[in-house]
Amino acid sequence: MSRALMPNMLTPQDLEPNWEWRERLPAWGHTSVDFERRIDHDRLRRYRLARTRQSLQNSNAGSLLLFDVNNIRYVTATKIGEWERDKMCRFCLLTGDDSPYVWDFGSAAVHHKRHSDWLEPDHCLAGVVGMRGTIPPDFGLMQKYAKMIAQLIKDAGMADMPVGVDYAETAMFHALQAEGIKVVDGQQIMLAAREIKNWDEIQLLTQAAAMVDGVYHMIYEELKPGVRENDIVALSNKMLYEMGSDDVEAINAISGERCNPHPHNFTDRLIRPGDQAFFDILQSYQGYRTCYYRTFNVGRATTSQNDAYVKAREWIDASIAMIKPGVTTDKVAEVWPTAESLGFPNEDAAFGLQFGHGLGLALHERPIISRAISLDHPMEIQTGMVFALETYCPASDGYSAARIEEEVVVTETGCEVISLFPAEELPIANRY
Repeated sequence: MSRALMPNMLTPQDLEPNWEWRERLPAWGHTSVDFERRIDHDRLRRYRLARTRQSLQNSNAGSLLLFDVNNIRYVTATKIGEWERDKMCRFCLLTGDDSPYVWDFGSAAVHHKRHSDWLEPDHCLAGVVGMRGTIPPDFGLMQKYAKMIAQLIKDAGMADMPVGVDYAETAMFHALQAEGIKVVDGQQIMLAAREIKNWDEIQLLTQAAAMVDGVYHMIYEELKPGVRENDIVALSNKMLYEMGSDDVEAINAISGERCNPHPHNFTDRLIRPGDQAFFDILQSYQGYRTCYYRTFNVGRATTSQNDAYVKAREWIDASIAMIKPGVTTDKVAEVWPTAESLGFPNEDAAFGLQFGHGLGLALHERPIISRAISLDHPMEIQTGMVFALETYCPASDGYSAARIEEEVVVTETGCEVISLFPAEELPIANRY
């Protein structure tokens, strides 16, 4: 029986990312086969736990108490679908060199004990605390589990060290403090662990991007007058789930006069001839996410709309050209236009328009690249990082705008773009 995450089975080699920089990053099918070496899930699980342990050792904390479902998945490789994302009903403890404990929602603990054979069976526990306050603190569950957690930390010999907590309900923090636990910021410890992806993570991110390539071809064919923004969203959701997505987090669909300023959502607006329209597909494959914008025009494009697209393309190409190991994020942000030059009062008001952000089990990981942050707080780009770069340019007509986003993998010598739907020139869907 495999016990891939037990401490005595982790070795220094588990920290090796096992990169294989080929001519093109592979985007495999969704199944395992005997004739190709595809995703090695045991290697993936060992790498993620080893990265977490290393990050914990580099901090002043002795343990991690995690409520963020992405962190729980990273450490334990357990997941209860998208249902769990906003429930705050699961938690995980990593203490010293012990194997991770995971408290699950009811019968999910039995399921993981039976099917997640990389975990220790007696570390798969049922438990619940507040469920976003719907179980009042007066019921005593938080105190109950805080005592249990404090005892486990004591048993591991870590009682004199702080505990890193990513986020929790306010009453849970109080319960932990009542047990004498000093809480520090565990989210920073986890984000440091998750910065560098191994070969399996990179393949999963590439596969997720390949799925979006196909969705954009469908959008290119379907985008015509009479279709609504929400129709495109519905078709995209259907196609992604049929292709194997485990979560379509959101789809932005923005057209016509809604393009400027960017509202970051979709409506039932009807697509009209000559519209400029842009879309963002946020979905995950085996937990690994995409953020991938494309802009189209419907039938025809004006000079103003095309000019906006050309500028957005120039800005994103300039930032991609900067990406290589050792470059700092301020140098990337410097090639993007200022907020004021685009008509915004300051960089905060334009935040997220000229933007870079890490991709992994969460939509926003490290590095974050923005003129609002990076110029004063630069971060070094490293091999194995995967992130998205996005630009936005309003058109001179006052309402159209272009939005482009590319996902990049940082290799040993530069980067490779994994978002491959053509975007070198403005695509005209159903040209007249």
